[in-house]
Amino acid sequence: MSFDVKVPVLPESVADATIAKWYKKVGDTIRREENLVDLETDKIMLEVPAPCSGTITSLAFDEGATVGAEQVIAVIEEGDVAEEAPASADAPTLQDDAPATPGSVSPSVRRHAGEQGVDASGLSGSGDRGRVTKADVDAASGSAAVEAIVATGSRTEKRVPMSRLRQRIAERLLQVQHEAAILTTFNEIDMKPVMDLRSRYKEQFEKTHGARLGFMSFFAKAAVEALQRFPAVNASIDGSDIVYHNYCDIGVAISSPRGLVVPVLRNVEHMSMADVESSIVNYATAAKEGKLGMDDLTGGTFSITNGGTFGSMLSTPIINPPQTAILGMHNIVKRPVVVNDEVVVRPVMYLALSYDHRVIDGREAVQFLATIKQLLEDPARMLLSV
Repeated sequence: MSFDVKVPVLPESVADATIAKWYKKVGDTIRREENLVDLETDKIMLEVPAPCSGTITSLAFDEGATVGAEQVIAVIEEGDVAEEAPASADAPTLQDDAPATPGSVSPSVRRHAGEQGVDASGLSGSGDRGRVTKADVDAASGSAAVEAIVATGSRTEKRVPMSRLRQRIAERLLQVQHEAAILTTFNEIDMKPVMDLRSRYKEQFEKTHGARLGFMSFFAKAAVEALQRFPAVNASIDGSDIVYHNYCDIGVAISSPRGLVVPVLRNVEHMSMADVESSIVNYATAAKEGKLGMDDLTGGTFSITNGGTFGSMLSTPIINPPQTAILGMHNIVKRPVVVNDEVVVRPVMYLALSYDHRVIDGREAVQFLATIKQLLEDPARMLLSV
């Protein structure tokens, strides 16, 4: 009996996928649930396991081809697949420290190799048991550049295909620049109250909740309070309609090896600060390992991005459509400020709110950012909702 292998159902926001890597060829046997192919979407990598054990009789597309949801990409003829014969008593056993099959490649290293334009299958691994590591990929990439320099002198170029994620980022950024009326308003925050509160309780917080107390949870909770006061900032555009959400699903921009991703914290209005911090750490780990799911990246009513992590002083973040606003955090720098008619040195952060003027008026945007400033410069306001 033959079984069709189909592209999984994709969310509405994902139109198609690309065949990134076949792990079998026609005539090979495969076991049920063994990974047959990696599909790259504009958000994540999808692994497609075999629905049954048997022999591959057809692969409908080559690597690099674009496929749609529920499209048949392979056919498997069901049948028994011989198990690997157990080692006999006379056969030498493989010691734990013996090298594995040369060229073993993990999914994350394979993706890194694709981004560097290197064929990982031909590399000799220097990792544990002969596995190919990212360092091996980088070395191979560097060797290729050296060879090019030798061939052409002191000038070299390397051309690699743009990843689906990078293509999608470019597409969405251009889309929102062309379709939205984007304005950005700025304010500055005296971070001393938050930093003092964090220093006072961070050890007890981590001991109690098992999560480090960072700045993002303060900003997320302040954003929730401000979003509830100014619903237009928490709205989204659907065609000619404005959709107002009575919940706060906040996307937090995270840098990953494949590019910027924005996983979504659901119902932040019901989350504790410990929940926020733990969720961000889990998302960051999943992004680094390439394990973010499609549901992790879809939806969202508002976004926060922290360019200060990389030392940015000021920026104008671009809205994540169909949302109507995004909050940009920046680095914290000691600056002279006037407090009670005296010049003092305080840790200051510049904040930016980019917003869609089609939905949000300037007055609302300015008051929204001023509300976040008030809440963070007097954190007790968040507890008292004043």
